[in-house]
Amino acid sequence: MKIDFSSIEDNSASFVLSGSHIAFANALRRAMQSEVTSFAIEDVKIYDNTSALFDEMLAHRLGLIPLTTDLKSYVPRDKCSCDNKGCPQCTVTLTMSVEGARMVISEDLISQDPAVHPAVGNIPIVKLEKGQKVVLEAYAIMDRGLDHAKYQPVTICGYKNYPLISHDDRCDGCGLCVEACPKNILEAKGGKVAVIEGGDVLCSLCRLCEQACLDSGIGEKPAIHINMDDTRFIFSIEGDGSLPAIEIITQGLLYLKNQSEELLEALSEIRG
Repeated sequence: MKIDFSSIEDNSASFVLSGSHIAFANALRRAMQSEVTSFAIEDVKIYDNTSALFDEMLAHRLGLIPLTTDLKSYVPRDKCSCDNKGCPQCTVTLTMSVEGARMVISEDLISQDPAVHPAVGNIPIVKLEKGQKVVLEAYAIMDRGLDHAKYQPVTICGYKNYPLISHDDRCDGCGLCVEACPKNILEAKGGKVAVIEGGDVLCSLCRLCEQACLDSGIGEKPAIHINMDDTRFIFSIEGDGSLPAIEIITQGLLYLKNQSEELLEALSEIRG
C-alpha cells in the first residue's frame, strides 16, 4: 500500500492510494469524516440576547462555527477523568459581549486558550440593530463527526477509482473525442488520440469521449476505452480549518491502525 500526494496545503490535499482495495479506501474516507476528533461548541450560557434570533437559533449557529483544535493538549470529554462535568483538560470556554449596530461575526468569540479559536474569523452570526446586544459564554469540547456533524473536520472528503484511458488500432485521430471531453485532457497527436501529461488523474469517468467515438459511426464499440483501476484511488479532502489536512489524514490512518490491532488482539484471545 502506498500514498502519493499530488497536492497538499493547509486545508486541502489530494493523493493517490495505490495497492489497496475499495473496502479500505471507503474505510479511510469514513474514518477521516467521522472518527477524527475536533472542537465545536456544545453548551452555551446566554446572559443577554436582544437580537432578532431566539436563544436556540443563536446557540445552533455558534455550534456550527469550526474551531481550531489542539489534539495534544485536550482529550474528548467522554475519556476525561472529570466524569463529563467539564474541566480544563476537555473543555475550552469562549465568551462574547457585543452591542449594535453591527454584524456579529465569529471573531467576536474570545477564547480562554489562543490555540482554540474560530478557524475563520468573518463568519456572520447575527446582525444587531442600535441598542441590541448579545452577551454569552460558550463551552467547546472535542468529539467525533459520528456523534454530530459539527465535529466533522472536513467539508469535502471523497475518492474515485484511478481512470485508465486507452485506445485500440481503429483510432484514426479524428478528434471528436477530444472535443467532447469536458476536462480537456485529450489531444490528437500523430494520427492517434493521446492523454495530456497528468490528464488521467483529472478524468471524471463521464465516458463522453466513448459516446462521441460511437456517434462517429466507428462501429458497435468505441475505439477509445475508459476503465478503472480497482487497486488505485484518487482522494480529495478539504478541511474546515479545525485541523490541517495532513493531520486529518494521519488521524484517520491511525484510527484504522488501532482498530485493526484491537481486532487482531480479540482474535488472538479467541484462538487461545
